[in-house]
Amino acid sequence: MARIESSIDPRSGDFVQKARDYERLSSELDLNLDWALAGGGPKMVERHTKRGKILVRDRIDLLIDDGSAFLELSPLAGIGLYDNQVPAAGIVTGIGVIRGVTCMIIANDATVKGGSFFKETVRKHIRAQDIAEENRLPVVYLVDCGGANLNNLEDVFPDQEHFGGTFYRQCRMSASGIPQLAVVFGECTAGGAYIPALSDEFVMVEGNASIHLGGPQIVRAAISEVVDRNDLGGAQLHSCVSGVSDHMAPDELTAIARLRDMVGSLNYPQPFGGDIKPPRPPAYDIAEIPGIIGTDLSVPFDQREIIARLVDGSEFHEFKPLYGETLVCGFAHIEGFPVGIIANNGVLFSDSTLKGTHFIELCDQRGIPILFLQNTTGFMVGSEAERSGISKNSAKLVYAVSNTRVPRYTLVTGGSYGAGNYGMSGRGFRPRFMFMWPNARLGGMNPDVGASVLMDLRRASISKHPASEEELQEHERKLRAMFDEKSTPYYCTARLWDDGIIHPQDSRRVLALCLATGAMRPEQRAHRPVYRM
Repeated sequence: MARIESSIDPRSGDFVQKARDYERLSSELDLNLDWALAGGGPKMVERHTKRGKILVRDRIDLLIDDGSAFLELSPLAGIGLYDNQVPAAGIVTGIGVIRGVTCMIIANDATVKGGSFFKETVRKHIRAQDIAEENRLPVVYLVDCGGANLNNLEDVFPDQEHFGGTFYRQCRMSASGIPQLAVVFGECTAGGAYIPALSDEFVMVEGNASIHLGGPQIVRAAISEVVDRNDLGGAQLHSCVSGVSDHMAPDELTAIARLRDMVGSLNYPQPFGGDIKPPRPPAYDIAEIPGIIGTDLSVPFDQREIIARLVDGSEFHEFKPLYGETLVCGFAHIEGFPVGIIANNGVLFSDSTLKGTHFIELCDQRGIPILFLQNTTGFMVGSEAERSGISKNSAKLVYAVSNTRVPRYTLVTGGSYGAGNYGMSGRGFRPRFMFMWPNARLGGMNPDVGASVLMDLRRASISKHPASEEELQEHERKLRAMFDEKSTPYYCTARLWDDGIIHPQDSRRVLALCLATGAMRPEQRAHRPVYRM
């Protein structure tokens, strides 16, 4: 396979300046990740540990196999919301290997508002379940949950994508043969009680764990019964009397070890499928990507330079290189896993959309997953574009993306605007995973175009709503600021429009983990749901 020949000079002034500019974005991302890792803050962490409880990410480190990776998803969910008081939306989700089995892990962070569920918490929980179902990953719940946040019930309770949707998915996955396992570390009340109750098998930690549909306060208010938490639903009661719990552990370390044994007894092989080859490093340094892309989205870069630093040996079999040149398509491997790559090198014209559609059909026929590298202002507009059939041809690309049977993965390397986001497998088209770089932007229009459109409308209404030129300039400034703010990667990731912001130099490792997850082919067997007795 031909190797991409890079034209980048890492010693050039332009490269060095872009790399320096990008350091600011990288430092900002690291600071924001520190915010997420800090949980509910020093006081809540101290109270948590004084109860003999282990912090949520330390629990995960103890649970997964030594030396294995944990791909945390959406760590910056909730950033900028609720006065930044709900780091990571109060829940940690991600993919890890337990006793050799790749699992989805969903873990409440009790240091953040007692592990209660906000709107973004529910979205993050559901997103993790959807990934697990699509990739047939066993789901492990580390439960330390106060149930739904009572101040936001309208955002978490009644709708199909709210709290009840998590239980629905749990039941459906169990019935389809995807194992559901849990450990209860702390309080598990109201709706939260259904997480372990709907699991196939679970363990409770003596002393701290409790399960009850209504906590002591609710019981007292509803039926005037006064009862403490342990007598109402502690580990001793549910393990020895009610039979709700399957195991009781004296401490968290024992509970985690028991959970590892539960995963080890699943009989759940996950063989890989596809043309998997021995992995090879790229011929060029992935750490050079910041110096290639910089921070100014108005300055184009060649996606081939990115591909050369992502794929094995920098080898890339490009498809139709002389046609539809604003879309780069071709075949490669990442850490040994085969992948078809579709990358924007500018606006999408009719010829590039037809090329992309053809390439998707090739990948679909050959069973090769597709990686989309987004950097586009969208589909071309104007009379000439319409005469060339852009509306019809862009629809073909959207149709192909929607109906391909192979896994799709999306990485936003620059801009992702308008219907170009759709045609390049944006979130609305349900890629298996979607990540953004710190320089990326995502929106219905780029800030310049969006502000210009609204300013034209404002100027057209001058007769009805008079304004001075100074007022119009201030209005335009606010419009641009609004569009810019709502297209930042942090605005997007806070609302779960992606699966996380990642450093460019981490992209190869992250994409390899995603491709490996999608390449697994668990055995399909006839199943029936587990009804707890």
